[in-house]
Amino acid sequence: MKKLLLPLLCTFPLFASVHVTVAYPYIGELLKAVAHAKVEVSVLASASSDPHFVTPRPSYIGELRDCDLLILNGGGLEIGWIPPLLNQAHNPKIIQGSVGYLDLSTYVKMIDKPTSLSRAQGDVHAEGNPHYAMDPYNMAILAKVIMLKLSSMDPANKNAYHANYDEFVKHWNVKLAQWDKTMSPCRNTQVIQYHELFSYFLNRYGIHTAGTIEPLPGISPSSKHTIEIINQIRTDKISTIIQDDYHEPKTAQFIASKSGARAIILAHDVGGENNTLDKLFDSMVEQTCKP
Repeated sequence: MKKLLLPLLCTFPLFASVHVTVAYPYIGELLKAVAHAKVEVSVLASASSDPHFVTPRPSYIGELRDCDLLILNGGGLEIGWIPPLLNQAHNPKIIQGSVGYLDLSTYVKMIDKPTSLSRAQGDVHAEGNPHYAMDPYNMAILAKVIMLKLSSMDPANKNAYHANYDEFVKHWNVKLAQWDKTMSPCRNTQVIQYHELFSYFLNRYGIHTAGTIEPLPGISPSSKHTIEIINQIRTDKISTIIQDDYHEPKTAQFIASKSGARAIILAHDVGGENNTLDKLFDSMVEQTCKP
């Protein structure tokens, strides 16, 4: 971790106000937890967006043109929409490789990295599964990365960033203990996912993904594959289907009606009723691990 964090410790000129643009709402929440009101925060995607295919707006170009720091999820998740925006923003401070470009994925361990790539595998990411933010244990790691970056860019507020980070971690450790306890009875169970979006969350709590409604990542389910999943659920007595909140829900509902499993919809980012990180993971835990 020390080696990974060294690039964050570069010396920056003092900004009167650091303008930070982030790709997704959860990053914005981490940023607010560390910075409070000491930075300007712009969040591009919404909680209802498919994180792989965010529809760019003209205003995004202006946000990127004016910001001092860009924070991305990385892992290839933004590959379809951020690079074209950066090309149009013409902001040398936030291009890849610059001190104002922060890819959070380089500070966490990613799973499911493919050994080879081909179109026959579907829409796979070369770096691995990019949905690492679904593991609540990664939040403190990401908060520290953000704290160190802000401290280097805005040294006048370094002590405040460190204090806010310490406060966040103290609170987060309490929540982690609660979630660990609640999820404990569901270890060694199986679920079906629509897309392998929640694999980090499930792996953290010892829940196995037995299959996906997508036959391959990014490929819509066929009738044949849907029947195969129904038969698998019946044979293996799988009780839960996890549906994310941006793919179509009808297939999961149909499979549930034919197999006897329950289909639950989990939010994948902060927003709506789940308007804090606490509420996002509270909801995931409460819905996933039920008797």
